[in-house]
Formats: sequence, structure tokens, C-alpha cells
Amino acid sequence: MTKMTQKEAVFSAVTNVCSPVSENHYAPTKEERAQINQILFEGFRSGKIELEKEYDDSGLKAYVSGLQSNWLRKDKRLNGGVAYVAKNPGSRAGSTDPQVKAMRQLLATKTDPSERAEIQAFIDKRVAEIKPTKSVELSAEQIATLEAAGLGHLIAG
Repeated sequence: MTKMTQKEAVFSAVTNVCSPVSENHYAPTKEERAQINQILFEGFRSGKIELEKEYDDSGLKAYVSGLQSNWLRKDKRLNGGVAYVAKNPGSRAGSTDPQVKAMRQLLATKTDPSERAEIQAFIDKRVAEIKPTKSVELSAEQIATLEAAGLGHLIAG
């Protein structure tokens, strides 16, 4: 028996439970979300949906709720065809970096404020190194406005 992917399971459950509010855009009500969560929960428990990690019932219920929210945002078949863009890119910077992980574990063992401050400074420095930079494109009109205000020398070329 082939297991269904989580993405396909969410899509199937959402389209079976609720109707689109507009073309390919689903916004389930609280009751519909509960129904979808129940379908997904039962799918995981019966082994019909892929799941890499084992959860107890309360953990799986929390996972299913987040999974549904995730795919309602990201799946173009459910969100009206909109490409997903992270609201705060880089906010998880350092969460998988071995250096940052080790420093955060060390930080958790310390109570002395000066030691904690020193470790936190190293964490902040490392996170700044690995965090993606935000790029902002200015229009010609915006550049002209900034130059007129005397800020032209601050505009990167």
C-alpha cells in the first residue's frame, strides 16, 4: 500500500470538507478545520499518510493543526494560486547551525550575567553572519526623492 503524502492528504481533506470561497481559494471555518484535522489525525493513525516521527495523541493533534495551516498558506491549489512568501525570512537563522546550537546549550547552563552576556554576544555575531540579507529595490522615483532630500550618498549603487 502506498502512503499518501502530507500535502496530498491535506489537499484531499480540505477539498472534501469545504467549498472554495473563490477560484482555488479555501478558507475553512472553525468547524470545517476541526473536521479536516480529524480526517488527517485518523489518516496518520491508520498509516495511510506518510509520517516520519511518532507522536502521542496530543502531539499528533497539534502537528495536524499546524500541518493544515501550513498547506492552506503554501499550496497554490488551496490558497488561490498565490506564491508563498515568508513574512519574516531569516527569523529561524541559526536554528540548525551547530555552532549556534552549542552556544545556546552552553548559555542555558550559565547563571552569571557577565558569562551569559559574553555567550549571547557570540550567538548574536554568528546569527548575523548566517542570516540572509534583506534586499530592497528602489524605484527611479524613490531614488530621485532620496537624492533630493540629500540622502543620495547612502544609496548603494
